[in-house]
Amino acid sequence: MQVSDGPGAPVTSYAYKASLIGSAHRFELTDEGLSWRIAGRSGVWRYDEISAIRLSFRPVSMQQHRFRADVSRTSGGRIAILSTSWQTAALMAPQDSGFRNFLVELHARMARAGSQAELTAGLGRKTYAAVLAFLAVLAVAMAGLLIRALMIGEFAGVLFILGFAALFAWQVGGFVRRNQPRSYSFDKLPAGLLP
Repeated sequence: MQVSDGPGAPVTSYAYKASLIGSAHRFELTDEGLSWRIAGRSGVWRYDEISAIRLSFRPVSMQQHRFRADVSRTSGGRIAILSTSWQTAALMAPQDSGFRNFLVELHARMARAGSQAELTAGLGRKTYAAVLAFLAVLAVAMAGLLIRALMIGEFAGVLFILGFAALFAWQVGGFVRRNQPRSYSFDKLPAGLLP
């Protein structure tokens, strides 16, 4: 993130590479609004015409600590802003402080512009319900396997199931907890969804 003084308010910028090939996605917060440049296209969205922001926690295999902001415009269009940037074929680098500072400043500028944007956090309610249903079915299946292993005296199997369940709960539990659907306000951004 860069902040530079100009004739008006400071310009706050953020950039990340969404893939190894192609140019970086570049964003600036200017007096006019959110300026973006993605894959040869560009535009400026006034702060008062941004209709929604959704913050979420989206880990991937190459980066377990990745956050995402989806910014939507009243007249159509959506921009995804990620907290990580591809460096090499095997390295995705976090950009935690730049991502956080950019989003905090975006929310502040939208609030000053009198924005009525819908601010939501986590997954959509239907998606979250589907995730919970899947986890409930998985928990019942694992409990059944655990009971069966105990009944036949297969203690190595019991230890494996308990270890797998603990690892799964640790990995998936954070994702489910952070992505619980909720609304937030301009002055209280959800801490669990910002690095």
